[in-house]
Amino acid sequence: MPHTAPSPRPPRPSRSSRSSRAGASPSRWLALTVLSAAMLMTILDGSIVTVAMPAIQADLGFSPAGLSWTVNAYLIAFGGLLLLAGRLGDLIGRKTMFLAGNVVFTAASLLAGVASGPGMLITARFLQGVGSAMASAVVLGILVTLFTEPGERAKAIGVFSFTGAAGASIGQVLGGVLTDALSWHWIFFINLPIGLATIALAIRALPGERGIGFAAGADVIGAVLVTGGLMLGIYTVVKIEEYGWLAAHTLGLGAVSLALLAAFVIRQATARTPLMPLRILRSRNVSGANLVQILTLSAMFAFQIIVALYMQKVLGYGALDTGLAMLPAAVAIGGVSLFLSARLNTRFGERAVLLAGLVLLFGAMGWLTRVPVNANYVTDLLPVMLLIAGGGLVLPALTTLGMSGARADDAGLASGLFNTTQQIGMAVGVAVLSTLAARRTGELLSAGESEAAALTGGYHLAFGVAAALLLAAFTVALVVLRQPRPDTTARDATPVTPAARPETA
Repeated sequence: MPHTAPSPRPPRPSRSSRSSRAGASPSRWLALTVLSAAMLMTILDGSIVTVAMPAIQADLGFSPAGLSWTVNAYLIAFGGLLLLAGRLGDLIGRKTMFLAGNVVFTAASLLAGVASGPGMLITARFLQGVGSAMASAVVLGILVTLFTEPGERAKAIGVFSFTGAAGASIGQVLGGVLTDALSWHWIFFINLPIGLATIALAIRALPGERGIGFAAGADVIGAVLVTGGLMLGIYTVVKIEEYGWLAAHTLGLGAVSLALLAAFVIRQATARTPLMPLRILRSRNVSGANLVQILTLSAMFAFQIIVALYMQKVLGYGALDTGLAMLPAAVAIGGVSLFLSARLNTRFGERAVLLAGLVLLFGAMGWLTRVPVNANYVTDLLPVMLLIAGGGLVLPALTTLGMSGARADDAGLASGLFNTTQQIGMAVGVAVLSTLAARRTGELLSAGESEAAALTGGYHLAFGVAAALLLAAFTVALVVLRQPRPDTTARDATPVTPAARPETA
């Protein structure tokens, strides 16, 4: 046998480097806990308010139209500022933006809790939206730079998605409990201990980093255009139910919003230092995942909102009963995202898991198109709650795909974009499905149907449209999305970039 020289052994890492890596893992999982707590607070706040709205109206003297602004003020600020906040996180440092957002949100929650009039509460809700946008916009950007190994990232995103499902369900139940047992003020005070603990832990757990600096993207004109366009667009969408699709108010403001966003895109294509480099949209996974998210969340609001309306207005459930009835869905989504999604994504790939989850959600919406006026919960609704577990497959896979094509110095921007399309999807879903359901209900009432039958018929139409949206999402995912290669994902998300330079003393 010919003699071969032994292969050189790799250098043995120093004791300091070994201990550094050993200590990094607990720190990263603590950071994930902090990020998940912040998202829990944001989602909790979004769902908890809806249950307490009648008590708020009675106590503060809101008009019916004015009461909607306790939700709209939050949505407009939150959805309108996400993209800007995400890019600012890249520029000034994502940890800085996250901390500042949590400070603003916690302070605004205190202001909302002590509100003594409609104007004060609406102002506080707007500020809550500002704080939520600042913190939420950079969360995914921080997460993907902390967890670069595909298996660990899948687990982290599963935990993160579980938190979202938990926040939505806990909010509905907790809102009823706090309002009935104490008062509506406590739905805001509950944010104070969560917010303060999140800020304290984030200072310790999140990695210190400097942003890439304003010279890399301080596009003031672009910031004004995109923020104005998104805020005006979301305002237009949330008022569609009041004014109608073809009203001058809707068409006029919608046209102005589209013009502002078009001007923003043109500005980004020509600016020397754009706020949003358009290269991020050239990634099939980034652009495709955001489109799939808009379609999916537009459909899923048929479940979260219209199923709740069906239970209360047709079946006669109370607010707390409705929250408890929908709890199995949250448990199913949370359980799948926490215990199954990471394993399935690692074994089969996020694209395949996303497609499977969309099939389950399509089945849930299809099942709902046949719910009767006198539904039995176990036979007519519980199967839907279990099929909704598909959301636990869709959300983690979609998040991974949506962030996989972003460069590390664009991670905050990609995170902000992903959260922005999330809000757009939810707002459009509420406007479109609620309007269609109301119109169909009116037609059935005019035809002599009972109120319960007319409402059920309207909801059937909304569920059918939701199923069509999910079919469209499946088609886009199948045609556009590609399974990211593990080496590319890890390289794109590595924190060793100009956007994540460690702070110096």
